[in-house]
Amino acid sequence: MSFHSMWAELLPVGRSSASGGYRRYAWTGADTDCRAWFREQAEARGLAHETDRNGNQWAWLGDPAAGNAVVTGSHLDSVPDGGAFDGPLGVVSAFAALDELRGRGARPTRPLGIVNFGDEEGARFGLACVGSRLTAGALTVEQAHRLTDGDGVTLPRAMESAGYDPDTLGPDPERLARIGAFVELHVEQGRALDLSGDRIGIASAIWPHGRWRFDFRGEANHAGTTRLADRHDPMLSYAETVLAARREAELAGAVATFGKIGVEPNGVNAIPSLVRGWLDSRAADQESLDTVVTGIEKAAREYAAAHGVDLDVVRESFTPVVEFDHALRDELARILGTRTELKAPVLGTGAGHDAGILSDRIPTAMLFVRNPTGVSHSPAEYAAEDDCVAGVTALADVLEGLACT
Repeated sequence: MSFHSMWAELLPVGRSSASGGYRRYAWTGADTDCRAWFREQAEARGLAHETDRNGNQWAWLGDPAAGNAVVTGSHLDSVPDGGAFDGPLGVVSAFAALDELRGRGARPTRPLGIVNFGDEEGARFGLACVGSRLTAGALTVEQAHRLTDGDGVTLPRAMESAGYDPDTLGPDPERLARIGAFVELHVEQGRALDLSGDRIGIASAIWPHGRWRFDFRGEANHAGTTRLADRHDPMLSYAETVLAARREAELAGAVATFGKIGVEPNGVNAIPSLVRGWLDSRAADQESLDTVVTGIEKAAREYAAAHGVDLDVVRESFTPVVEFDHALRDELARILGTRTELKAPVLGTGAGHDAGILSDRIPTAMLFVRNPTGVSHSPAEYAAEDDCVAGVTALADVLEGLACT
């Protein structure tokens, strides 16, 4: 089956007719349909299919127990109303690359695997990369059992409803020990390749990033009768902090986003008593990230004091810089430089991936496919067909160089 036919077959699954975006959330009907599609693709190629203890799907050519396997793939779930390419491009390209290898008559000397990691986006339970985190031991069983969706359904209950056994959740070191290299292909979530004019890129690192909660506590009062001079309005402090975040990020060449907000009592005619905003900030290095967040917090405290508002700042999560395996990255560059006329520049990324989670346990690398708009996590996410095909060829070249004679 060609890349085009596989892509067309997967495209309608979990797509919202209202938004045009995807709602492929973990352990829902759309997720079940995606998993069925993956299994069908594996079986159509005579690959051994299995679902591991954490709900990740694997398709194998050769015996993984032999060790030193080369694995590729990504994920099939989505953010709310996400785009078609983030995740699925890597899985579809993996099957298409295997088809291309067979068409070339290449003979693998190492086991080849294709993986669909479960719940990468974290859209339902609020934590990204659940499947790979559990496998790598970066998420404990106790923490996983406490994950709850917006309707109060726990992760174990959701898995049971989908026909899976949550009692098997946990680290999977034996599986990881069988993998000699993991290469994830992904649509670029930015415009670096578009600006350089290249179709394919190689990842150098994932930027350090984190999330901070800013709680501005003021005084609720009547919006119509309270003099401006008598107000302790936390919304003003919050609004000024949002502008400060943009300013600090620009100065440091980083990014900083307040994308989520909670307001109490949240009335049209009421001055808020609490405004809670979540900051997401990322930078190319730790020093720059520290500079940005420190600058934002300093400004926020000054604004809060000026308006008679209290402020608490809590770091809710943090991920240090992830350097992909240098030897594997250099090998990808060598293979592509030898086998293709396409340039493959090395670039960093501010987005997290399963490859980043696994990098502490096994050698990992990433390939990026050009995104002409830079838009991601949106129905407008896009990659041109010829660039996608170039990505398949590049991945096939990499797999042949790493695993075949």
